[in-house]
Amino acid sequence: MSPIPTQQDSPKELDTKNADPASLQTSVLVVGAGPTGLLLASELQRRGVPCHVIDARPGPNHWDRATVVHPRSLQIFESLGLVEKLLDVGCRQRVVKIYSGGKELGMIDLSTCGSIYGFNLGVSEEVTESILTDYLHQQGGKVNRSSRLVGLLQHDDRVLAEIEHDGGRYPIDARWIVGCDGIHSATRESSGIGFEGHELGKEWAVFDATVQGWTDTYEGIFAYNDTLPIILTALPDKRWRVYLRPSSDTSDLVADATSTLHAYTPTASFANVENPTRFHCYTRIATKYRSGSVFLAGDSAHLCSPAEGHGMNCGIQDAFNLAWKLALVHHGVADSTLLDSYEAERRPIAVMFTQSGDEFEHAQMMTDPIERDARDQAIRAMLANPDDLHHQIMAETELNLEYSQSPIVTGDTNTALAPGYRLPDTIAIQHSDKRRLHQLAHRAGHTLMLLSGPTAHVPTLKGLDAALQKLATDSPVFEAAVALGIHPNLPVQFGHLEPAAADLLGVEEITLLALRPDGYVGLRADRDHLNALERYRTLLL
Repeated sequence: MSPIPTQQDSPKELDTKNADPASLQTSVLVVGAGPTGLLLASELQRRGVPCHVIDARPGPNHWDRATVVHPRSLQIFESLGLVEKLLDVGCRQRVVKIYSGGKELGMIDLSTCGSIYGFNLGVSEEVTESILTDYLHQQGGKVNRSSRLVGLLQHDDRVLAEIEHDGGRYPIDARWIVGCDGIHSATRESSGIGFEGHELGKEWAVFDATVQGWTDTYEGIFAYNDTLPIILTALPDKRWRVYLRPSSDTSDLVADATSTLHAYTPTASFANVENPTRFHCYTRIATKYRSGSVFLAGDSAHLCSPAEGHGMNCGIQDAFNLAWKLALVHHGVADSTLLDSYEAERRPIAVMFTQSGDEFEHAQMMTDPIERDARDQAIRAMLANPDDLHHQIMAETELNLEYSQSPIVTGDTNTALAPGYRLPDTIAIQHSDKRRLHQLAHRAGHTLMLLSGPTAHVPTLKGLDAALQKLATDSPVFEAAVALGIHPNLPVQFGHLEPAAADLLGVEEITLLALRPDGYVGLRADRDHLNALERYRTLLL
């Protein structure tokens, strides 16, 4: 069976300008062209799934308050071939420093997160959106702007959507619709999906500025948990995005932020201020992520406090998770029940982010001096404890996200690397092209990795490799098979792992990994490899 088609094989983007509106059909209608919708549509187009993308805005945003791209999202951008573009225009935020009561409580060093991206990246959301728009165009897609979803009707296994554009309306018949249209999602409301939660008790505000008299690093995030809290996140060109909780509804935002900053750096002052904005935030989560042929992703599905920077990143990961699953079902490779795993994997993560955001909000807004002192002591203790600090680093970088409870992961448990966990991106291999292990993974489909340790039986290894190579040739699910190990008698084409790498992965004899397109381990088999692989294939199909 031939592999899943790539973008070159896909039908052309719908032409709403020249086509009869009554005839418009597509596989996926993507509602909303923020980072979530753009990444989803791009990945679907690249996998040969035709999309129609609409956005109510007449043009892209010229400024947006979101800024932090976490290491897990940088890993995704690497797999898309876009990470260098982001790194070129962003600012590496290598440390997080936390203050309160005029004193530093401690520091988080993100370089110890266990990724080659040992930093958050400071880049304004409209820049990320621009890079993703270009990527969508490269895949043959486009954004149909000033186009608003005004109604939808599900029938059988399709959706009939009504779109308003230039004062008129036209229908689109789609197999699926994915709402990436934000807090006031028309997709969510039209499908009757609930959106539970609450408004945060105090409004936020933000502005961009330089800081004259700044004496610390320009590659960090600085959180001042005072009675008037502010958070400084680094941007390129030694500028900062300053988040704060205003002292009143009409207060001077720069004066508010200055009053807190002066407690730590009396000579510092904000200059070249741009984009002062007040905004309200919410903690909300959709009661479900799927209703028949309708899916939700990004802010349409979840909202949380902006303090931890998870909102946009969570949406990007929603899109990356959903795209490969929709592609398998679209091409008839997998049953539509595979799509149930999207909510099973992504909604618990959103629940975790909304809960941690509420906890942050509560801690930040404490006013009682005794409670604030207890909070500060707890933060100091946490940052001084190596285990607690590591947990905090992994949470900040979003490298703690896993799918071990997913219905579509299976296999042998292992404390080093278990099913549902992400393959590390730090493992180098001895090979002529000097790639890292995760870079051997196929971007469109699953990659089978056959890893051998010091006690591997070489004839068995060669037999398994031959079987996997044939499977990768014949199967539309398993796109590639690679074999590596530390055994000195392996053929050169296998490539070699350092012994320390085998230890890091928990490989002793022969381990088979089925690596999903999103970089997570779908299957780990340390024995009975081919039967285990068949059981995994059954889960997917």
